[in-house]
Amino acid sequence: MRTIKRVPEQPAGTESPSRAQVPDEGGRGRLTRGNKIVLAVFFAFLVVVVVGSLVHLPYAVMSPGPTENTLGASGDGGKPIISVSGLPTYPTDGALRFTTVRVEGGPGYPVDVWDVLRAWIDPAREVLPVDEVFDPQVTKEQVAEENAIQMEGSQEEATAVALRALGKKVPTHVAIAGITDGSKAKGLLAVGDRLQRIGDENVTDTQQVRDVLQRTKPGQPVTVTVTRQGKERTVQVPTITGQGGRTALGVILGLTHDFPAKVTIDAGAIGGPSAGLMFSLGIYDKLTPGALAGGNQIAGTGTIDDAGNVGPIGGIRQKLAGARADGAQYFLAPARNCDEVVGHVPDGLTVVKVGTFAEARTAVEGIAKGQTGSLPHC
Repeated sequence: MRTIKRVPEQPAGTESPSRAQVPDEGGRGRLTRGNKIVLAVFFAFLVVVVVGSLVHLPYAVMSPGPTENTLGASGDGGKPIISVSGLPTYPTDGALRFTTVRVEGGPGYPVDVWDVLRAWIDPAREVLPVDEVFDPQVTKEQVAEENAIQMEGSQEEATAVALRALGKKVPTHVAIAGITDGSKAKGLLAVGDRLQRIGDENVTDTQQVRDVLQRTKPGQPVTVTVTRQGKERTVQVPTITGQGGRTALGVILGLTHDFPAKVTIDAGAIGGPSAGLMFSLGIYDKLTPGALAGGNQIAGTGTIDDAGNVGPIGGIRQKLAGARADGAQYFLAPARNCDEVVGHVPDGLTVVKVGTFAEARTAVEGIAKGQTGSLPHC
């Protein structure tokens, strides 16, 4: 007799699972081909990011920095950027802004692949070989020291120019602003010493000092007479070989003055000489009746020397962009930077070229009166 095996009935609406539909308990957690590709791409991307961050490139990246209104207060502690005692001051209006550039890639601050790539695609930033911006032999401490010395010098000369524009007498003296590491003048000369004579010749400007030194061979001593704390002293200083094989003292020369008033400039941690022009305008504005800027937002840049000449600076494109970003409508640019200005002026910014303090003052006065048609442009 044949036995028939009965298969239990299933509820209506269900199907018996096929072989392909039965879960494979041993295959749990296996990666599909697609998942493997995604993971491989992710890890490759991670490696590229890490390697790009670790590879330092020999470039300097220049970006727009902040601007500061010389007529206002510093962002650090709210102190006036320019303060004067010993002469009457007057209310001001508007802004006379000095501009800055943020530089990455110098000694102690290398840039990586991503820094350079981001800068290349940003028209407001610029990538340069680092040796064009920094001396490859200097340290970050030396760069900071030099920037501080240059800032102090620009403030000194800006004060002299502004006070002379007011008719004040301001005598000038050549002074020691710094002493280099390789100098043999350490212990003989000191920062702040005012140079009176080299040998038997009186010296009245920095170029004269350099010229007089060339009469002596490097390594030979020279007789230097200085004034320190009001007292004159004479010392024998061994010379060294300077740049281009020239005879040098191994010191950084600067200028000091006898001012009829005390002018203090608080620029915070910003260094370099390029704010000199705007400092001189800010001081002049505070010491003269009426608002020089006439309520306008004016920015600018340029070194200033003791004779009131405006010198060229680096990073003009970045300074133009930074000035416009901070609301400036007008920009005073050194005449010798005009070739770099053309084609890089942001919309809404009018650039006026200047070569002297007097030209800059005339330009600001014209802007205040709304008479800008005759002002020179780049």
